[in-house]
Amino acid sequence: MEAHKQAVSEIAASVKQFFSQREPYRVFHGSTNSTRPRLVNRENYVDISSLSNVLMVDATLRKVLVEPNVPMDQLVASTLEYGLVPPVVMEFPGITVGGAYAGTAGESSSFKYGLFDRSVTSVEMVLGDGEVIQASKYNNADLLYGSAGTLGTLGLVTMVELNLIDAKKFVKTTYHPQPSVKDTIELIQQESTDQSHDYIDGIVFSKDHGVVITGEMTDENPGRTQTFSRSTDPWFYLHVQDKTRFLHGPVTEYIPLPEYLFRYDRGGFWVGRLAFDYFNFPFNKITRRFLDDFLHTRMLYEALHASGESSRYVIQDLALPYSTAEAFIDYTAQRFDIWPLWLCPIQETPPPTFNPYVETTPKQVDEKVISQFLNIGLWGSGPRDRAAFVSLNRDLECRLRADFGGIKWLYAHTYYTEDEFWQVYDKASYDELRQKYKATTLPSVYDKVKSDLEESAQKQIEGWGPWALSSRPLGGLWGIKKAIESRKYLPRCPPWRNV
Repeated sequence: MEAHKQAVSEIAASVKQFFSQREPYRVFHGSTNSTRPRLVNRENYVDISSLSNVLMVDATLRKVLVEPNVPMDQLVASTLEYGLVPPVVMEFPGITVGGAYAGTAGESSSFKYGLFDRSVTSVEMVLGDGEVIQASKYNNADLLYGSAGTLGTLGLVTMVELNLIDAKKFVKTTYHPQPSVKDTIELIQQESTDQSHDYIDGIVFSKDHGVVITGEMTDENPGRTQTFSRSTDPWFYLHVQDKTRFLHGPVTEYIPLPEYLFRYDRGGFWVGRLAFDYFNFPFNKITRRFLDDFLHTRMLYEALHASGESSRYVIQDLALPYSTAEAFIDYTAQRFDIWPLWLCPIQETPPPTFNPYVETTPKQVDEKVISQFLNIGLWGSGPRDRAAFVSLNRDLECRLRADFGGIKWLYAHTYYTEDEFWQVYDKASYDELRQKYKATTLPSVYDKVKSDLEESAQKQIEGWGPWALSSRPLGGLWGIKKAIESRKYLPRCPPWRNV
């Protein structure tokens, strides 16, 4: 803990200096799973990339004390040694604890436990003036809950205390094929009230092929298991598609727990397939195995940012009431024609919150009243023409709220004007927290998520670099080069495999 205290002291001193000089600054974390443009100019920045350690696991209290830059695979490996696991584990192993808390992070256990931040019991933060404080349900509770989803704009998280639950060896995973979008949504809503499940999500492959996926942790010895982390393994979504394509009833298999938790890593759900389309390269078992180093999410994100292609893909997560989810998918099918779609039921965070909140009908589940929304992952190619791309995203933002009562997650590109943005999100509660905790010198959430269209257009005109990156295949080749240089394909053996 002494090394941690020293690092936090140095970070706090840097923040205090910027505050006293009234200079804005950005934070360098060392990695990102956002598709928004990354920080390049580091003249005014605070480096917290060294905060990457699991500090303590308390098996008796079932809690872990962890620094913000610890990625999910390292967190899971550390807690599994004690037979424990976080209630909500993000499906991409490179997502960090701090990113999951300050961003919006949900997974297939979120129907039961809510978003990742609902498992956080306390945080250590450096405020905008350099003061170091603790926030928990007993002290500064408004900061603990209010910081979640605000992208670090209320202060720097330097340590997190997180609840843990008992882990078991396998996830008994059942695939329920459905003949329509409507049937898939209805079944996922029905299954999400069954607390015997530990995990629920769904994939809609087309208008006439959906699959609801349920999972229960178990120590039952299954004999044969299915894995997804090795180069010889199938990608999870292709495996589910093949397994259910001609079935009318459920089918069950057993997956080792960490293999289940990170089942979507290879291929980044299915977004990795777009790289094959970009290069007009064959997409089959042989090519996926040959290129496996490039097709894990850490490498995919690195290449995506370096290539400049992140601004040409539609990468959006949307929160919808169940009542409008089918109509919304009809809209996306017509306007975007993007398949598959990911479905994930999530227990809502009560307001005030910057996490997604939609008007839903609460339900009684095991003596608890809960509200859930359905997260829909819309990830695919957009128009190459910049104006058409922006217009399509603007239409999505407008229709989402006005016609479907939904709201988008803020890890991706956002095209709202500032007035439009604050009509959707709770500015009054947020500004109150910024004032109370001396965060007014920090960028606001809108500052961090807005797409500066004029600046982007000007860069395209002035420099050869943006022009080159926009030309196929130069941008993609540059992305591959930078991804290789990052060495994020190493180590090839995940840290949890031998626990």
